[in-house]
Amino acid sequence: MGENGGMLALVRLRRGVVGESRRVCHLIPVPAPGAVPEYLTALCGESIFPGEAEVLDGLRGMPCHACLMADAPVGGGFLANAG
Repeated sequence: MGENGGMLALVRLRRGVVGESRRVCHLIPVPAPGAVPEYLTALCGESIFPGEAEVLDGLRGMPCHACLMADAPVGGGFLANAG
């Protein structure tokens, strides 16, 4: 879930829109029911326009690290004792 408690979609730019190395999986807040925005904005700030991306039905591919960091839990010590 996004920081405002809304749902997030996992999307990836389609082949041919960008090179393979940029086809990462972005986290995008799902618009409110009935809202039809001109474009969607990933948590990392990337704008995704209609027809440029595919919605993924599960976890696959390389994640966008900036999107993951934007949705990471806030608070000291979350990874302090990792590894």
